[in-house]
Amino acid sequence: MPGPRFEMFKKILIANRGEIAVRIIRACHEMGIAAVAVYSDVDRASLHVRKADEAYPIGAPPAPESYLNIQKILDVARRSGADAIHPGYGFLSENAKFADACAKAGVKFIGPTASAMEMMGSKTRARQAMEAAGVPFVPGTSRGLESFEQAQQVAARIGYPVMFKAAAGGGGKGMRLVQAPAQLKSSLEEARSEAERSFGDGEIYIEKAIVNPRHIEMQVLADEHGNTVYLGERECSLQRRHQKVLEEAPSPVVDPDMRHRMGEVAVRVAQAANYTNAGTVEFLVDQQKNFYFLEMNTRLQVEHPVTELVTGLDLVHLQIRIAAGEKLPFAQADVHLRGHAMECRIYAEDPDNNYFPSPGKITLLIAPTGPGIRRDTGMYEGWTVPLDYDPLLAKLVGYGENREQVIARLSCALDEYFVGGIKTNISLFRRILTNPDFRAAKLDTGFLDRMLKQNDELHRDAETAPHAAEVAAIAAGMFAVLAPAANGIAGVSASNGSAATSTWKKIGRDEALRRLATDR
Repeated sequence: MPGPRFEMFKKILIANRGEIAVRIIRACHEMGIAAVAVYSDVDRASLHVRKADEAYPIGAPPAPESYLNIQKILDVARRSGADAIHPGYGFLSENAKFADACAKAGVKFIGPTASAMEMMGSKTRARQAMEAAGVPFVPGTSRGLESFEQAQQVAARIGYPVMFKAAAGGGGKGMRLVQAPAQLKSSLEEARSEAERSFGDGEIYIEKAIVNPRHIEMQVLADEHGNTVYLGERECSLQRRHQKVLEEAPSPVVDPDMRHRMGEVAVRVAQAANYTNAGTVEFLVDQQKNFYFLEMNTRLQVEHPVTELVTGLDLVHLQIRIAAGEKLPFAQADVHLRGHAMECRIYAEDPDNNYFPSPGKITLLIAPTGPGIRRDTGMYEGWTVPLDYDPLLAKLVGYGENREQVIARLSCALDEYFVGGIKTNISLFRRILTNPDFRAAKLDTGFLDRMLKQNDELHRDAETAPHAAEVAAIAAGMFAVLAPAANGIAGVSASNGSAATSTWKKIGRDEALRRLATDR
């Protein structure tokens, strides 16, 4: 007998902005579904507003007045006739109250249930559940610390260094590394204070700090019929201030046996939480390749494109189909990884000014192309990047037969990429991809901080080198004298007003110098 038929959504509201909103809108259109955008006052001219079938204003730029305002978003869903909401990532994507409010309003939330979010949203509750399910996790407490004395006792038992972590939230907030007992009290107070400010919850737990770990995550999918699969891992060890910068799939350190074991644990984590839709189980991996459960992200990840490229699956399509009640169209045995993929997160930030945000108008945009290059973006030439939100502009993703080919393709793409009018971190990725240790896949979560510190030291040494200013002045003078003569043809100097130098060359050189000055 034929199985049950499920009616696909007619209209989906995207409760987000930027590149992820554009990504979801594209998936909706590919599936023949109308897409509804919401926008704050400062986002009126944003790309996701232009791409959507309908767009509705939801308030002032501060996120609590717009993208975090549950009632405003549900009101737009009602007015527009949307029968489902996709939250993207960030904002309300992991908010159990929002998922519950959607259910009560009769609008399908494209993601896990509120109960699954609540369980995995608290790191201490998640650790308790995983402990009961037999999932390996880093030694430490599974409940919030009740006192400084308790922190002293646990730290002495598991050994230094230790890490304080906020039970709620993420992104490095409420985290403190403690190397010695003398740092314990002040670090605990700082972690609690930051967690309270960031998440409204000062609960802190303690765990053993893994020295120079890799951060590796496993993508899982679960339908509403009890089927759960894993789609391979992503290497996420390149981080700055606990924020991921570059991700790749598969991980250079994970072999088929380790992938199978990690995947089975990830499935066990999802099943213990009665999880449905797309989610990511994150692990820390030590130098001996032992892996430990870290947390579960109950949403689509920023870095999902690398998994899509190596599996050939569209995760947003699958999210929508699962939310509509369909079964997963494949089993675990059908999942195969092919090739290699790598993603660079392009931010509006200034590498020469401690990576401060760099809002402003994009005056020129030259986007890279070529085999194996994908670009998920929320920007366009003439758009003004606001200061009010995360400065992520685009994701540049490379795909190839192997890691070496991907690095080569991304290197070419980064050389082509130019964003004028603002500062970006494109130059950072050029440095990463040429680093010998990165090319050799010698990675851990401290890699990028060490690389940047080393580069800063080299820069300071160059600036303080004896006679550096004099050498620069002499070089500039020699260039001013010799360059015109070198450009002359058949004994005619280019400085005499003749057309001896090709106009095309002159335009190209002028443009290159202008870009160099802008991109510094």
